[in-house]
Amino acid sequence: MKTLLILRHAKSSWDNATLNDHDRPLNERGKTDAPRMGQLLKAKGLLPDLILTSSAERALATAEAVALASDYEGELRVEHQLYHAYPETYCAVLQGLGDEYGRVLVVGHNPGLEFWLTELTGQEVDMPTAALAQVELAISHWSDMNAETSGQLVQLWRPKEVDK
Repeated sequence: MKTLLILRHAKSSWDNATLNDHDRPLNERGKTDAPRMGQLLKAKGLLPDLILTSSAERALATAEAVALASDYEGELRVEHQLYHAYPETYCAVLQGLGDEYGRVLVVGHNPGLEFWLTELTGQEVDMPTAALAQVELAISHWSDMNAETSGQLVQLWRPKEVDK
């Protein structure tokens, strides 16, 4: 059994219209919500063994804030192909992981994250910014991850529903 934590990046800023989409930073709400989700991971005993994040500034800043707030001390790995990725890309990245990782946090973007979560669980789930899903996968090895892999949605947290 593997545990997958899926986190949509926190709210980003649109203040600078000249910035490339990849380079947009978090806005004030994002800077508040991301650490809140890290504190939640710590409180629930769900610290990951590995954090994978898109290379986009808003995703990386989210991953770093979550790691800091949760006291995570493991590897935070930037995966460029997760920028606006779709389910098959997320699966391919996970397939390459070693089995020493039992619980992995993936930080990415919509619509790909919602599509992927729906494919994994068979449930349509709304993933607003900084939403976190916990999915239990009935696989023993990450190399078994593929488009047919199914999982059980254990919990979904949205930042507005998490205690401040």
